[in-house]
Amino acid sequence: MRSVAEVRGAVRDARAAGRRVGLVPTMGALHEGHLSLIRRARADTDLVIVSLFVNPTQFNAQDDLAAYPRDEARDAALAEGEGADILFAPPVDEVYPDGFATTIHIAGLTEVLCGAYRGPAHFDGVTTVVTKLFQMTTPDVAFFGQKDAQQVLVVRRLVRDLDITVRIEACPTVREPDGLAMSSRNAYLDADARQQAGAINRALEAADRALAGGETDAAALLAIAREVLAGARIEPEYLELRHPEDLRPLEAVEGDALLAVAAHVGRARLIDNRMLSHPAKEHA
Repeated sequence: MRSVAEVRGAVRDARAAGRRVGLVPTMGALHEGHLSLIRRARADTDLVIVSLFVNPTQFNAQDDLAAYPRDEARDAALAEGEGADILFAPPVDEVYPDGFATTIHIAGLTEVLCGAYRGPAHFDGVTTVVTKLFQMTTPDVAFFGQKDAQQVLVVRRLVRDLDITVRIEACPTVREPDGLAMSSRNAYLDADARQQAGAINRALEAADRALAGGETDAAALLAIAREVLAGARIEPEYLELRHPEDLRPLEAVEGDALLAVAAHVGRARLIDNRMLSHPAKEHA
């Protein structure tokens, strides 16, 4: 479906039949991470909508937007194979009609981590397009990947603050056999960069093991993770330990903590994260 009117009609019919609507928002270039979200939506809801829209307002570099991988026919076949009912693939002018002048901005959560490096326009673009997708499809549940942990928190805050009646389900990160988080941007990696990128998850694992061994100091845990990255010649854009709900920086792990990383490897900017829990909490 290409138009808002079409998808709203399908949702209206589904609701008249008492069916629950699930939305999986994507920018295409589907991989196993996206497919796991579609499977979860298929299991939990009755009408599964996969949106496919490469959102221009969240890119801070036009060459990155132009290079973003696109293959609608492949994406459509994969989505259908996992049980999606509708592929909603609107053109840009359907989402942003001539004269569009509204932006949704969420303060605080969007100014750190990726927001600090990609600029405020990135998350403004995300929150604006997600709000529009929610308004267009009015889902009961929307499914996001935990790999984009900051995005999940931002969307949860968006829904809370604007009283949007959708439940946000964050689904586990899907990884390659060596632990690299699946991402559409992995397609940018040549063979050497692909091998190098595996160190990102190994760094997160090393910090997690150190925490399990009793190290709770944030600086020490970050140093352990940074050492693994340095061994693979990766200088992170950021590597930080943050509170998992409000993203304030942590000096120590006392309960749950979000260890988040972003790094440029080859042509790709990759992000990943791991939720850490104090050993005493895990055994409580």
